[in-house]
Order: sequence, then structure tokens, then C-alpha cells
Amino acid sequence: MLFLTHLAAAAVVGRVSRLSTLWLLVGAALPDLLDKPLGALGVVELYHSIGHSVFLALLFLPIALYGRAGVAAAVGWVSHLGLDALHVVINGRPGHAVFLLWPFVEPADPLAIPPGAFFWYYFGTPSFYLEIVLWLALFAVFRSGRRSEPSLPRRVE
Repeated sequence: MLFLTHLAAAAVVGRVSRLSTLWLLVGAALPDLLDKPLGALGVVELYHSIGHSVFLALLFLPIALYGRAGVAAAVGWVSHLGLDALHVVINGRPGHAVFLLWPFVEPADPLAIPPGAFFWYYFGTPSFYLEIVLWLALFAVFRSGRRSEPSLPRRVE
């Protein structure tokens, strides 16, 4: 999934839950903020590594126990991993979902293209169209969730 879709999904979770939208966004952004620079710098060969590994849960578990902010960050992170796993399965690469088990398991034929080039590779795939549907659903949630502000009585002087 594209980075902005992860953020939009986190914003919707914040809208429909009592979790902090800010911490949901932090958690949803974290996997890409960790892994994309590491991949671009050549520290790791994949763009799904440390931040996309379920083993990062060892770090998130104590954070989630810290309080509602920690829970929100953990939920945002889990939503990111879930959407990315869904993306590779829908695009016909279910074996690539093993990125979740990095560093113990890596895809046999990883898609190791940088984020900018990824967009053009991704454009027109089944997951791309699913992402469009998700954006339309996200828009509908925000549109229907608008609250009309109560009008305040005018001050008479």
C-alpha cells in the first residue's frame, strides 16, 4: 500500500474509535519511516525489514502497556502491517507476506525497488484498485462523520 493510505486508514480508525489519531498516525507511519531509508541507504536489501517485522511487537508490547497512546501507536503499526500483507497477497505474491517474519525469513524473490519506482510498478495492479476503493470508503466515513457545529446564541449588546 502507499504511505498516504496507511496514514488515511489510521485517521479513520482515530475517527471511529477513542484512540488518539496522532498516535495512530505515528504507529502507521513507523514501518516505512524505518525501512525505506534503511533500504535506500543499502543498510538492508529489502524495503520491508525491521519496521515491517512482527518481531517489532517485542518493542510495541511494553509501549502498548504504557497507556492509551501506546495502544494507539501499536494499533496503527498493526494496521500498516496488515494492509501491506493484504497488498502482496491480492497482487498474487502471497509468498512475499513472509516479510512479516524478517530477519528469520525473507521472500525468495523480493521486490526490491525503491519507493518512487514502486508507484509505477504498483499502478494498475489489483491492489491499486483496492486502494482506490479504500480511499472512497475513507472519504465516505469522513463525509458522513461530519458533525454539524451547534450554533451559539448571538451575544446581544
